[in-house]
Amino acid sequence: MTLTSPVLQTLEQNLALDGLAWDDSSLPQAAVLVALSDEHEPRVILGRRALHLTHHPGEIAFPGGKREPEDRTPWVTARREALEEVGLGENLVHALGELTPMMTRTGFEVHPCIARVPAELQLTIDRQEFDSVFTQPLSRFADRALFRLETLDVDGRPRKVPHYQMEGDNIWGVTAAVLALLVNIAYDAGIDLQRNWNNVP
Repeated sequence: MTLTSPVLQTLEQNLALDGLAWDDSSLPQAAVLVALSDEHEPRVILGRRALHLTHHPGEIAFPGGKREPEDRTPWVTARREALEEVGLGENLVHALGELTPMMTRTGFEVHPCIARVPAELQLTIDRQEFDSVFTQPLSRFADRALFRLETLDVDGRPRKVPHYQMEGDNIWGVTAAVLALLVNIAYDAGIDLQRNWNNVP
């Protein structure tokens, strides 16, 4: 199928798509679905995590979650979680590519799965997971004025953490790193992450 968006075409041409099975890891593993609308200016689906959650309450995140024992690949995990959390049916999710794993501050190895979805969607929010779900144009994250690196203490050592400030929302950590990497590929945005967020440290 020919993609409507030249931006998605660029991502598809430059992202790896191996669909490999989960590898053995001593870390807990998770996958997120980075869903981009197939239109001239793609929008990305984001959600505000429910405040009662143990990990990252209230933070802006992609649909996603922990690997289950029966999940064969990160894509299986990402698609299942997107269906459960925002009602995004598997038939609507078309793989574009993957970023290599990233580490969250809570010790999860996260696999970002980048996909296109139809421009018009009716999403159903699981309120146990998200307080709200919204979209933002991907191009907004190419604005370097919205991006900064913050130094946080993580396990007793300073760590540069990517951060976007957009209206009242703070988008940071792995979510911000994924968005920055995507706009660097899609728009040659030149956002400097000052570390290799393409690999788990």
